[in-house]
Amino acid sequence: MAPTRSTPAPHAAHADDRLPEQLWRVLPRAVFCGGNKVQLLRGGDALFPAMIRAIEQARHEIWLACYIFHDDPAALAVASALGDAARRGVQVKVVLDGFGCKATLPRLSPLLCDAGVLLAVFRPLHRWWNWLQPGQLRRLHQKMCAVDGEVAFVGGINLIDDRFDLSHGWGDEPRLDFAVELRGPVVAPVEQATRALWTRAHLGRDLREEVAALARSAEPLARVRRLIRRLRMPRGSGLRVSAGPLPPVLVAFVLRDNLRQRRTIERSYIDAIRAARERVDLASPYFYPGRAFRRALRQAARRGVQVRLLLQGKVDYRLAALAARVLYDELLASGVRIFEYTPAFLHAKVALVDDDWATVGSSNIDPLSLLLNLEANVVVADAGFAAELARQFDEAIADSREIDRSVTRPRTLAGAVRRGLVAWCAYVYLRIAGTTGQY
Repeated sequence: MAPTRSTPAPHAAHADDRLPEQLWRVLPRAVFCGGNKVQLLRGGDALFPAMIRAIEQARHEIWLACYIFHDDPAALAVASALGDAARRGVQVKVVLDGFGCKATLPRLSPLLCDAGVLLAVFRPLHRWWNWLQPGQLRRLHQKMCAVDGEVAFVGGINLIDDRFDLSHGWGDEPRLDFAVELRGPVVAPVEQATRALWTRAHLGRDLREEVAALARSAEPLARVRRLIRRLRMPRGSGLRVSAGPLPPVLVAFVLRDNLRQRRTIERSYIDAIRAARERVDLASPYFYPGRAFRRALRQAARRGVQVRLLLQGKVDYRLAALAARVLYDELLASGVRIFEYTPAFLHAKVALVDDDWATVGSSNIDPLSLLLNLEANVVVADAGFAAELARQFDEAIADSREIDRSVTRPRTLAGAVRRGLVAWCAYVYLRIAGTTGQY
């Protein structure tokens, strides 16, 4: 059995935080397993060839989940590899988000399905009234792929060319984004999560027809049995770990869902920040954390930890940029350093704490990712991996502009209005989405 390790225990909370801290302890936390190999991949330029090689070598099954699957040449190369695998007898199951892929599904669906790929769409949006269905604001934002139980890919990279943006078109510089290639025991939970997601989306498409047919059936017992078989988790070929020894890297695969794992990713971040001794480096394109998260960052900076945030300098959505910037004064006043990445669009969702904790994944640090969307991150407890990610982070910092605390404006009525507007928009969106409680 692989060794396990839980995340470090957080520092003691202040007296006024006792109740939140008591509740915090009951939330699921990341559990690490050893014997893994982890490779950092920067951008689709690195991810797509690695993914295609794995797909071309597949013998049994491929599971893939993604928010955006575009129809540019880079993404179509992945689609072509998936189709070729299906044609040679590999079971290929793909689940895509109905909103993220709305524009490209008419082209992708026949391309994949005609080759034998089994495609499921998570919460499709065929008609305008689909938006009126409960839960439509909770989207599939994960980016995961598992091949033969041997290799998996997890991160923040959608299947779209690094130099293409859906809102702004083609650019000269690739967006900054990361994923990881995984081998070892951690592949199993990645595959299981992707299987469950595909099954959920597939059943959501035709479960209503099954129930209606059951009501009309003259053989209800037989139809009930068939329906139960469809509801079960699809059977797989089991875990097949690649031959040869693997480095003893500790890795945790953490999900955010709307069931038991609702705060697992957030807790992983906050526990690590609370335990930080030297550095906290965090990159997120959309940054509007809740109170506990902001408090952890402020307290880390006040006790002498170097805290650096890498946020968007080249803005894609103005409201998202406004949401991050209304927090600048609060964080800068505590000693947090803020950098805005300007060479291209920032899409990376990564973090480093000290020299042996790092995470790469799909989760932004905002209400949509932390409270609504389905997300997936990998947490790595390894000095070598952390050093490689730190090198990439430092390169990005060198290409960014730092927000100068000395020239920030004092708090004004206009600033208070902006903060209130952002908070009100976040509150309304979350309430419409069905999320309750404070953030």
